[in-house]
Amino acid sequence: MKKIILLFSLIAMSVSSAMAQNVIVNAEIDSCQRLIGEQARIKLKVTCDANRRLLMPNYDKDIIDGIEIVEKVAPDTQYLNDGKRISVTQEYIVTSFDSSLYVIPPFEVLVEGDPYYSQELAIAVYTMPVDTVNAEQFFGPKDIWSQSLTLSDWGGSIIYFLLFLTFVAALIWVTIRYRSNKPIIRIVKVKPKLPAHIVALNEIEKIKNDGSWRVSGDTKEYYTALTDTLRSYLCERFGFNATEMTTAEIIDNLTKIKDKESIRELQDLLTMADLVKFAKYNPPMNENDHNLMAAIEFVNDTKLSETEDNLQPIEKKIVDQRSQAAKRLLMLSIVLISLAACAFLIMLILELYYLLS
Repeated sequence: MKKIILLFSLIAMSVSSAMAQNVIVNAEIDSCQRLIGEQARIKLKVTCDANRRLLMPNYDKDIIDGIEIVEKVAPDTQYLNDGKRISVTQEYIVTSFDSSLYVIPPFEVLVEGDPYYSQELAIAVYTMPVDTVNAEQFFGPKDIWSQSLTLSDWGGSIIYFLLFLTFVAALIWVTIRYRSNKPIIRIVKVKPKLPAHIVALNEIEKIKNDGSWRVSGDTKEYYTALTDTLRSYLCERFGFNATEMTTAEIIDNLTKIKDKESIRELQDLLTMADLVKFAKYNPPMNENDHNLMAAIEFVNDTKLSETEDNLQPIEKKIVDQRSQAAKRLLMLSIVLISLAACAFLIMLILELYYLLS
């Protein structure tokens, strides 16, 4: 029985030893001696199975008292043996400001919660040796030397000055162009729009003088032209769309504005026109003349009074848009060149200040 227990113990120790051998922790430092303030690089490398959880040591500011971390480099991970093994390298850049021999204890890493340790490291930090025997070789601070300025020292100021003069000259030229660039203005006479009643009376006069319908006897053409003229006049004069309305709708709209007696003859004219156009009614000749006179009287009775001044041509100024655009472009150029000139002037002043101070 004791032999069996011993055998199992040996097997367990072998497995544990094999698993421990699977984790390799190695630490190295690039130099074991450093002057105060110089930096050293510590490299910690851990190799283990890729499927095992690895936790590297986490240092904040110091590894030990006297060894400060300047920079913690991001870990470098490599896969080995077709991804079965993993190698993680962590680098620390450290320094020290106290001369001493420092022993860095082994780094502890955790693999699946089990601790593994590297070897310990040592670094000697020493100061620069001072020759106290030959102290006369050391000299005190030198006096301040006054150094004369050369042409190369004035180079930046000269460039800024020339650029400033260039932009000032450009600003003067553009300003002169802006003041002399007067917009092109044309004065044209615009004939005012004829009043609605004059347009209607002229059209009725044309219908009256056109005798073709008398020869052909086509009263439909006559009444169509007459009612179209009246409908257009109603649109302009009273503001409702009479061209798209029936006779009943036109009369309904007019009765809201005028009394029925004043539009009775217009109603008879429109009704007669509907009979001619849609029922092929052929009224007597005197009836046609009467309707023509009724249309003239309706227009004269409902027209708006217009003064002679409103019918005279008026003068209108037309400004050339291209000249206006050129003037705006010159104004924009003045603003931009002024800003550039101010910028170079400020740079010139600063350059001279730093040069002479």
